[in-house]
Amino acid sequence: MSDFVTLMVLALPLLGIWLLVIRPAQRKQRDAVELNAQLTVGQQVMTTSGLYGTIAELDEESAHLEVAPGVVLRFARRAVAAVADPGGP
Repeated sequence: MSDFVTLMVLALPLLGIWLLVIRPAQRKQRDAVELNAQLTVGQQVMTTSGLYGTIAELDEESAHLEVAPGVVLRFARRAVAAVADPGGP
């Protein structure tokens, strides 16, 4: 019986770490990969630095965002953090 208790004392903190740290990080990474795969030209997006723009061009490594009429900036695709609300900035 004491072996079982010892095993539980060791296993419960590891389970807690997995539930509180590792699992949410994996979910966040999976969501970021999914967002990156679903990017299309014409979408309103926000970068990790908080810059809003419209996707003008996409390639394997980068996204070209139009942030003002005639102003196109090149970002790494990984820098796109979210698709912006149509009613937002």
